[in-house]
Amino acid sequence: MLGKLRAQLGIAFAQLRHDRLRTVLAILGVAMAVLATVLLVSVGFGVIETGQQKFDQSGRDLWVTGGPVEIRPGSAGGFENTLVDSHSVAANITAREDVATAVPMGFQTVYVGKNTSDYQTLIGAGAPARGPSVQITEGRGVGSPDTHYAGGQYDGPMTRQVVIDQRTATLLNVSVNDTLYIGGTLATARQNKFTVVGISPTYSRFIGAPTVTMHLSELQEVTGTTVSDRGTFISIRLQDGANVTAVENDLQTAYPEYTVRTNREQLQATIQDQIAVIASGVSLVVLAVVAGILLTLNLQLSFVYQRRETFAALQALGTPTSSLSAIVLTNTLLIGLLGGLVGIGVAYPATWLVNRVAAALSGFEQVVTLSDRVLLGGLGVAVCVSLLSAVAASLYLRRLHPLSVLRG
Repeated sequence: MLGKLRAQLGIAFAQLRHDRLRTVLAILGVAMAVLATVLLVSVGFGVIETGQQKFDQSGRDLWVTGGPVEIRPGSAGGFENTLVDSHSVAANITAREDVATAVPMGFQTVYVGKNTSDYQTLIGAGAPARGPSVQITEGRGVGSPDTHYAGGQYDGPMTRQVVIDQRTATLLNVSVNDTLYIGGTLATARQNKFTVVGISPTYSRFIGAPTVTMHLSELQEVTGTTVSDRGTFISIRLQDGANVTAVENDLQTAYPEYTVRTNREQLQATIQDQIAVIASGVSLVVLAVVAGILLTLNLQLSFVYQRRETFAALQALGTPTSSLSAIVLTNTLLIGLLGGLVGIGVAYPATWLVNRVAAALSGFEQVVTLSDRVLLGGLGVAVCVSLLSAVAASLYLRRLHPLSVLRG
């Protein structure tokens, strides 16, 4: 038995060395299927892990939203935040015994410029820019409270202070104590001057884009959304020992027009909003695997067809068809294992490259996370691709009629 296996391996290796172009193409086909599977699955795991970390780092327990954030082309701010009377709702929630704090936040696209003639379109974050949940890498946070809201009158003094992230600082070539002009329209931006008091990566990492952060009421003022007091969501931190599920249910009952979610539920909702992107990624994996199967199958069938007279002669001399099929299977499995190892080997530099590109474009680091499970899964894909091709080639081999082939 051992000698038979050794002979089959020897024949398979000889065939691989003999037809090197076919071998290389087959290995590359399997490697591409493995690489696509490993990278796209790793992106999925990385996104979920990164998202969970961002929500956990926020120090919040619950999130209240008024529905999906909708784009309003051509309008000041560019977004239609659907949570109305955000300050009032947050104040009512904060008054609950089991809630430590509830903070309304809003995000709007704004024009930002170092002078009044050159502007960039960035994300304005109306959110706290100080405290333990906000990381300040240079300067300080916005120290004064939100005096401009003034109980809903929006007539209090504006701090006119802003915290930016490092990408915004580099893009606009500004630093702490420099001046920025910010507004929902160019005309409004020219009239609203802010001082950069600090640099922080907190909200840039949270939304994956360059940001300027200020008090929510001041963002609403410069984007013309003070009338309805619209926000994107309200983040809630509960008192120590409070039951998150119970508070979530109570708030959902008290505010049926809004949606209350935990960190995990909010992350799941965010991912579900990107279902089209996820479907595209799954489609790419399927296409890569199918392409690997078709390429390997085509090469294996051509291998059997080109050597059909040799196989027919061996069958006529009494060699069992099972032995010939075993040679084809061994040949294909070797190609699969080699292709799987190549795909896994390439996955490491490819992961580094994708992470660098993702960090440059979105600000998110370690989007692709390789794990032993994913790598083993990639090797499993290689074996499956090889087995399917081997089975099809073996069936084709079994259909050969030795006498007809030799006479032809």
